[in-house]
Amino acid sequence: MDKVLIIDDDLKLLKMLKRTLTYEGLTVITASNGLEALPLVSSESPDLIVLDWLMPKMDGLTFLEKIRCLGNTTMILMLTARDTIENRVLGLESGADDYLVKPFAPSELVARVHAMLRRVENEPENQKVAYGGISLNPITREVLINEKLVDLTVTEFDLLHMLLRHPRHVLERQQILNKVWGYDFYGNDNVLEVYIGYLRKKLKQGNLDHLIQTIRGVGYVLKEDK
Repeated sequence: MDKVLIIDDDLKLLKMLKRTLTYEGLTVITASNGLEALPLVSSESPDLIVLDWLMPKMDGLTFLEKIRCLGNTTMILMLTARDTIENRVLGLESGADDYLVKPFAPSELVARVHAMLRRVENEPENQKVAYGGISLNPITREVLINEKLVDLTVTEFDLLHMLLRHPRHVLERQQILNKVWGYDFYGNDNVLEVYIGYLRKKLKQGNLDHLIQTIRGVGYVLKEDK
C-alpha cells in the first residue's frame, strides 16, 4: 500500500486531506510543519509527500532544500496560495515535482497524487538508451554524461528517458507532460520548461546542454545538429 506524508499547519485541511487519501486506499501520515516532518521522511519512507509552503518553525521551501541536499528524491506535491508564475518557478526550483494552488478541489489533488504515484510504481522500459554522449540505464537508474555518473531526480530522469527514447523526434509539449507527469496540465503552468532547464544544467557538465533543443510553439527535440 502506497504511503503519503502530508505536511500542513492548517489542521482542518490536514484532517480533510488525510480522510480523503485514506478513503483512496493510501496509508497517510501527517505533520504540522517541516521540522516535525523531517524525521518522518527517514523513519516512514513515504512514497509521496504533499507539502504546504507557508508553515511555522520550518516552511515548505526550507524542508524541500534540506531533504534534497540529503539526496532524498521522494516525489513532492507542493501546496500553496501563492499562484504567481514566479512563485511556481521558485517552488519547482527548490525541488518540488508538481505544484497545486489553494484553494483546490479534493478530486484534483486525488488525481495528481495517483498520477505521481503511478510514476513511482511503474517501471520504465528496461532497455538501455544512449545518444550523443548520454547513456541511461532504466534498471539501475544511472545516467552517464560523457562517461561520468550524474545524479538526477525522479522527474529529471523520467524526462531525459523520454527524450532519449525518441532522439531526433520532435516531442510536443503536451505529449511530454502527459507521459512524464501523467495527467493534463491546464493554464500557464511552466513545470516542463523548469525541468528542461534543470536537465540542460546537468548536461552542461559534459558540454552537452545543446542537445536539448526548443522547437518554438511545439515542444522539444534531442538532436546533435542545429
